[in-house]
Amino acid sequence: MLCLSESEFACGIRLDGNGYTDILIAINPAVTEDPLLLERIKEMVSDASSYLFQVMNNKLYFKDVTIIVPPNWTGNYSRTNTETYEKGNIIIDEPNLSDGNNPYTLQYGKCGTEGRYIHLTPDFLIGDKLIKFYGPRGRVLVHEWAHLRWGVYDEYDERKPFYTDDGKLEATRCSKDITGEWRSITSELTCTPTNINGKQSDCYFFLHESQTAKASIMYSQSIDSVVEFCNKKNHNTKAPNMQNRMCGGRSVEEVIFSSSVDSQYIPSCSLPSPSPEPTFSVVKRQQRVVCLVLDISGSMTGPRIVRQRQAASLFLKQIIEDQSYAGIVTFQSIASVLQPLTLIDNLETREKLADSLPTNPGGGTQICVGLFKGLEVLKTLDGFSNGKEIIFLTDGQSNSPIDCVNNAKESGATVHTISLGPSGDPLMREMSEKTGGRFFYAGDTLNSNDLVDVFASLTTSDGDLTQQTIQLESLGFTVSGSGLFSGTVSIDKTIGNNTAFLILYEQKPPPTILVESPSGKTNYTFKPDPQGNSLTLNIPGTAETGTWTFNITNNGQAQTMSITVTSRAVSVDVPPVTVKTHMDQQSSNGTKPMVVFAEVSQNGLPVILADVKATLESDAGDKQELDLLDNGAGADSFRNDGIYSRYFTQMKGGKYNLKVRVQNGYGKARFSLRRHSGAMYIPGYVVDGKVELNPSKPSVGEEDLVADVGIFSRTAIGESFTVNLPPGVPTATKFPPNTITDLNAELVKDRVLLTWTAPGEDLDQGTASEYEIRYSEDADVLRSNFSNTHLINSSNLLPSESGSSEQLSFTPTSGTMTNGTTLFFAVKAIDKDMLSSETSNLAQITKVIGYIESPGIGVYMIAIYISIAVVAIAVGLIVGVTMTALKHKQSLQITV
Repeated sequence: MLCLSESEFACGIRLDGNGYTDILIAINPAVTEDPLLLERIKEMVSDASSYLFQVMNNKLYFKDVTIIVPPNWTGNYSRTNTETYEKGNIIIDEPNLSDGNNPYTLQYGKCGTEGRYIHLTPDFLIGDKLIKFYGPRGRVLVHEWAHLRWGVYDEYDERKPFYTDDGKLEATRCSKDITGEWRSITSELTCTPTNINGKQSDCYFFLHESQTAKASIMYSQSIDSVVEFCNKKNHNTKAPNMQNRMCGGRSVEEVIFSSSVDSQYIPSCSLPSPSPEPTFSVVKRQQRVVCLVLDISGSMTGPRIVRQRQAASLFLKQIIEDQSYAGIVTFQSIASVLQPLTLIDNLETREKLADSLPTNPGGGTQICVGLFKGLEVLKTLDGFSNGKEIIFLTDGQSNSPIDCVNNAKESGATVHTISLGPSGDPLMREMSEKTGGRFFYAGDTLNSNDLVDVFASLTTSDGDLTQQTIQLESLGFTVSGSGLFSGTVSIDKTIGNNTAFLILYEQKPPPTILVESPSGKTNYTFKPDPQGNSLTLNIPGTAETGTWTFNITNNGQAQTMSITVTSRAVSVDVPPVTVKTHMDQQSSNGTKPMVVFAEVSQNGLPVILADVKATLESDAGDKQELDLLDNGAGADSFRNDGIYSRYFTQMKGGKYNLKVRVQNGYGKARFSLRRHSGAMYIPGYVVDGKVELNPSKPSVGEEDLVADVGIFSRTAIGESFTVNLPPGVPTATKFPPNTITDLNAELVKDRVLLTWTAPGEDLDQGTASEYEIRYSEDADVLRSNFSNTHLINSSNLLPSESGSSEQLSFTPTSGTMTNGTTLFFAVKAIDKDMLSSETSNLAQITKVIGYIESPGIGVYMIAIYISIAVVAIAVGLIVGVTMTALKHKQSLQITV
């Protein structure tokens, strides 16, 4: 039976009929070569495919998987095509300090949005001890696949492990059919859970080993009976977990079939059992081979040919990795080989290549001629073009139709395309997309430094970031005649080798430059390139740690200049702090908001509390600067996870560049313990009434995670994107305030305190006009019929600027907070045009006077106020209440 459907998205995975293809598993070079690891990967994927097939009613399975091994592995492996480590959907790497061997998925976006990658470790794959913690590896992979592919979230919650429902304490889980007991992890006796200042007590919900519940995989895939995701019928909408918070109380199955990237492509027909077996390819990327294909047509005359030389020179001198091969092709109406493939093995070789860059343009523009010549050069090394790269720059449209896009795709080479100026051929983007390359638009003005930034970003990595060039600074500026421009750049403890300063200028004579090291040394000499209007300083050895200053004095008429500073890791043992940035979409018609993301990390550890600013500039000169936030509100999904986000709403038509600058100017940045979505650790099981414990999960203290890197700075660019507005529409659609996702409720004596992060006028930009706050005793009614529930008077609460902390304290209507009452609260924000946000997450409080039962324990408590909030708050519970306490009706306030 053939089920016809196909979907393909940014992560490269395709759904072809019933089978997922182009799944890429990438192994980090830090992992020791081991044939057993490859076998275990294949076993895991095969088991996961069978489990997925069962879970999805015989409609989906894993069809085609490629495993890319590191270059330092010596086995006989096939050659790669366009696969690289950075494109991996599943990363196999050594444990990092924050996550250890925990399987997890890095998720950036909102509900229904694909994640970035799944992270697994060799210990998880090879050893069997971790199976007790997380369950069979194949089942764990399906749990993580749901995060990665369908953008759903966990249905357990370590910070909010329990809540109250109908007067009973319940474990946070889905479905409620899953059974277990609250037991002390130290004494193994029955207990009542507490959560003091957000830290879990030793009272855990231990699952019964024998279960009959079929759902849900996103709670615990380790349960033998679990073969379903929660659906609309059995979903636990009251559980305070990430799935409910991020997806508005919808079940995992509802998200998969209505909001995920596959929602329109999952076949309606089922295949016969058993599921087809996946096919595997194991490939290895060879040393990097790059051919620069550079436009020297007549339209490149003037500043463009100079800028091309400046940027390509930086790439050849600083960016391309040692022991790589580089060649140069130029094209106009015809194409010529300027330099054959040359091994990059010393500074002299780099400078020889850079000195040969073209300076004399003329002729027409035949793009396909340039491509064919570039592919020809790639094959000169060993007869193959697959697994190699072309960096293709042009400033105009081809004089004849581009009919070579398929040739580029079939070559197996990756083609990165650069459109210089506003007239680049639109098919250049298509060429990069079809070959797995990146597309960039570079502006025509030197003060933007666009073209240099593009070439500086064209690094490649097998996962070893210590060999990659890091861009620290990139600034364009205008200096008057005899004017002075001064600034600083920081060399932190993670970098310092191969540090270089590049100064570009428009007019001769060249400027005078003074660079001073942190210790006061100033006798540095720049090397000039008169034909490229550039000056370069290579710092010998390892650059001093600290703040470097530079003074650039103009010696002629007013002109535009720029400075770029790059460096590499201080040693192979110290991974550098890195920045990656991208948009959530590569194109928009203005009806849907776009999101800017920047990830700041060191070897997988999130770096938080940094200052992150994004600049988005179009080819028409429209420019917007955004402060990216890591506050878990607005466009940002998780607080303090090192991923900084913001909505881009002021869209006008055109091609846009994205540039991000990150600074830790006051040294406040540090590492975060924030863990992303991942499989739940199982502390043990209740077997025949007794607890069988698993070894405890290693913990990391906050004192171990101080980012002692000093003051640092980084610059990064993302792939260019386009905004295509309908004719006659000058700006994008007006957007409502963003949905509030961190509403929190507490009961302080007899008053309710609500807190949340303020949304904006347009999503997370500006200031909203008013709030509509309501409550109900029925959570489902509050979600589905918000406007007909009880309204809270908030007329005196004027919204604050987006990102600010808001709070409202009030006394519920007389009679509403009686014994056993549970109230649910929600908020909408409204802008000046009366556009309203979606309903916020629900916050909950419960008041109990008398007795409350903790299921499976038989413990009773008195006069309790319980708040279920978005974040864990201080908790206290009474266990084993005495008759004296009953007599005097002592009261206790509890917040969960």
